[in-house]
Amino acid sequence: MSNMRPVQIRLHSRYEGEDVLQEMQGEAVLKGSVLYVRYEEPQAGPEGGITRTTLKLGGQSIKIIRHGEVESEQTFELNRKLPGFYRSPYMSFALSTHTQELELSIQGLSARAAWSYDFYRFDEESGHFAISLHIQEEPIS
Repeated sequence: MSNMRPVQIRLHSRYEGEDVLQEMQGEAVLKGSVLYVRYEEPQAGPEGGITRTTLKLGGQSIKIIRHGEVESEQTFELNRKLPGFYRSPYMSFALSTHTQELELSIQGLSARAAWSYDFYRFDEESGHFAISLHIQEEPIS
């Protein structure tokens, strides 16, 4: 994607009482009303490899696509159960997400999102997640 600009990303997830906060540098581009954000995940994959993540934010939908050592795809739309997948060197499974809450606000290359969902692995519920995401365009120096 051309015209990518630097952004700061703050991702906070809660699952079963465990809080994880990740802060990363990435790049973003706005195409029409859809914001695309790319970054490398801060933790190495299971065998020390890199995983690149693309976020697609637009309308009332959030899609997370991961490529590299870990590959997965998850889509979030309010009140919908949507299919996805997960693959790593050690396991592979079909997943789905049922989103109960979703708020999304995009202003240029900055965005705020919050959503909560039930996670299903092989059609069995595996837990409830709550995510908040803040993307901030870095000023031009």
